[in-house]
Amino acid sequence: MRNSIMILLMAGIASQSCTAQKQKAPADAAAYVSTITAAELSKHLHIVASDEMQGRNTGEPGQKKAGEYLIAQYKKDGIPFPTGAKDYYQPIPASFFVKTFAPKLGDSENIWAFIEGSDKKDEIVVVSAHYDHVGMKNGEVYNGADDDGSGTVALLEIAQAFQEAKKKGHGPRRSVLILHVTGEEHGLHGSRFYSENPLFPLKNTVANVNIDMIGRRDTFHPDTNNYVYVIGSDRLSTDLHNVTEAANDKYTKLALDYKYNDLNDPQRFYYRSDHYNFAKNGIPSVFFFNGTHEDYHKPGDDPEKIEYDALEKRTRLAFATAWEIANREERLKVDKDGK
Repeated sequence: MRNSIMILLMAGIASQSCTAQKQKAPADAAAYVSTITAAELSKHLHIVASDEMQGRNTGEPGQKKAGEYLIAQYKKDGIPFPTGAKDYYQPIPASFFVKTFAPKLGDSENIWAFIEGSDKKDEIVVVSAHYDHVGMKNGEVYNGADDDGSGTVALLEIAQAFQEAKKKGHGPRRSVLILHVTGEEHGLHGSRFYSENPLFPLKNTVANVNIDMIGRRDTFHPDTNNYVYVIGSDRLSTDLHNVTEAANDKYTKLALDYKYNDLNDPQRFYYRSDHYNFAKNGIPSVFFFNGTHEDYHKPGDDPEKIEYDALEKRTRLAFATAWEIANREERLKVDKDGK
């Protein structure tokens, strides 16, 4: 009888070990980094930033149509909405957008998708980008292909890469929340709403990887697009900074430019995109950015002007960074005060 019990116990332990091995992520993300392609990014962006979307102004029909396209892609790829949500939308009432001297905005929505983790599934990595732009002015459509159509379609590809890994038994250890936020152009409203009404407790949110404008080059890099500005990675967490650099060294080899990470940056970009609403709550956050250019907030920000090879590499870096955060043994340590 004792021998039988011992055999059963050992069989149970072996079974648990096999299960754990099946859930374990591979040593690197190379197989899934390569699923992110310029061709797919271009296909999505020529739809998201088309005239049909009317500049995706917050709460307007064009933005809602763009949101429907995003959700259709998640459904096509078999990527669900998050556990605890009733659908792919986080509704935000128009009253939340009210600001003195600001234009009146309609009801809008954040859009989310979810790749549930395995052994650390209660810890959340948020990957974000805003899908709104500035709409139409004097009958002219401001398509916002770079701002932030580029980040919007990057999220589609990142989610698809994580889902592909999960289908092959290499899903992330921590859960990944894909968050398309609204109202950024009018004051970071969508990310502020999420941070004040989180689906998952902020204490369980280990990091935010934010993408805002990664499809062009700026005047400081006239001869190359093989760079990206990295903002905020070291403000709260040395771990996050090191993970970002290591992911780049291993997978993308972009020139990481910290010009706008300077505490005295006169442009104050650290405070001007959606990662800030996570960072101000003590969540380690990194913001990937290509800098501004001659079509910034102008009608010429069109899909035809995007450099898709650069968009591919920068999207791959964002994915690789999120992958490393989601799969490391220890959650990122907060060891700085953000100042």
